[in-house]
Amino acid sequence: MVARPKILSIVLAGGEGKRLMPLTSDRAKPAVPFGGSYRLIDFVLSNLANSGLTQVAVLTQYKSHSLDRHISMTWRFSTLMGAYVTPVPAQQRLGPRWYQGSADAIYQSLNLLDDERPDYVVITGADNIYRMDFSQMLDHHIASGLPLTVAGIRQPKSLADQFGVIETDPDDRGHIKAFVEKPKDTPGLPDSPDEVLASMGNYIMNADALTQAVTVDADDESSKHDMGGNIVPWFVNQGAAGVYDFKDNDVPGATERDRDYWRDVGTVDAFYEAHQDLISVSPVFNLYNAHWPLFAGYMNSMPPAKFVYGHHERLGHAVDSIVSPGVIVSGGEVISSVLSPEVRVNSWSSVRESVLMDGVIVGRNTVVNRAILDKYVVVEEGAMVGIDPEHDRERGFTVTESGITVVAKGQKVAR
Repeated sequence: MVARPKILSIVLAGGEGKRLMPLTSDRAKPAVPFGGSYRLIDFVLSNLANSGLTQVAVLTQYKSHSLDRHISMTWRFSTLMGAYVTPVPAQQRLGPRWYQGSADAIYQSLNLLDDERPDYVVITGADNIYRMDFSQMLDHHIASGLPLTVAGIRQPKSLADQFGVIETDPDDRGHIKAFVEKPKDTPGLPDSPDEVLASMGNYIMNADALTQAVTVDADDESSKHDMGGNIVPWFVNQGAAGVYDFKDNDVPGATERDRDYWRDVGTVDAFYEAHQDLISVSPVFNLYNAHWPLFAGYMNSMPPAKFVYGHHERLGHAVDSIVSPGVIVSGGEVISSVLSPEVRVNSWSSVRESVLMDGVIVGRNTVVNRAILDKYVVVEEGAMVGIDPEHDRERGFTVTESGITVVAKGQKVAR
């Protein structure tokens, strides 16, 4: 009987997330709330858990308290079989410096490999929304015999300049011929000329090959110490990198509409649009897949959502929306929005096409339109947000090019 390979998963969660400001002004990007009851990191951790990969190190750095607290309170596996999810802060084991890039983060954390002695290492980011069975990618990697496998997702060729693009060998489509960052021109896929394979930022490597690669990279003073920009090309140049096509990943319970869904929520506009993907009758991304559940930290002790007042002119209701536990909609309307736990929407107020995070209070006779309100924002009686972009900017709120207004954590919206 062949022994099962030992797998260590490393989640790169130290990014600053500047493009998501002000949502990342008080927390690391993977700790940003998403979808009502989740944090961004819950999606990749749920994927790993559902895939049976339960030895997970989360490398943290930037404003990590919120993320560390969430992991320690939510992600508790049974220790009987050696399962764990542990946050690993920047330890400065090699001197007084922070991580210089994703490859350097792993190089500075090679003690994890020394302690666990895995056969293979799964490396992922923590800020994308998707479902994926990593065990299928692992089987593909082992069967390929290559030391590195990169997960690729099909994207329109017109968007190639936004991604790291994987060009495959025409004679062996499982081999990576070139890995090009944001190319202006690149060939389409043989079976789909109008598409390219974009890197998802998910990698599986043989442990010894990973150790060698990041050690060599650490000695290269010209390197940016980036997994996609430096480590992957290092393997490609040796003919030692393979690709796993995400379309071949079959997640239990997936629908035709949300199969192969993957979204980078690195900007405020993308973050907002990803929320809109959740709320349609047939959602583009389905939160309600019981065969591949998403795990979150909200306990059963939180009361159910409540809707009160049934008068025609004072009707507490929500339509085409996600409403989390602990929410009270008291005589107001909620349309095409996502409400996180313990939000209060008061009488004669209107919340439309918006994302409200934990503890937001919407006062009476208010309007919230196409806005993201971070935790504990208070919209005072009679105030409006998301109606007049110039007025929102004058009050110090962020307004994106597409017109989404973002109110930072704890701010008050006055009339």
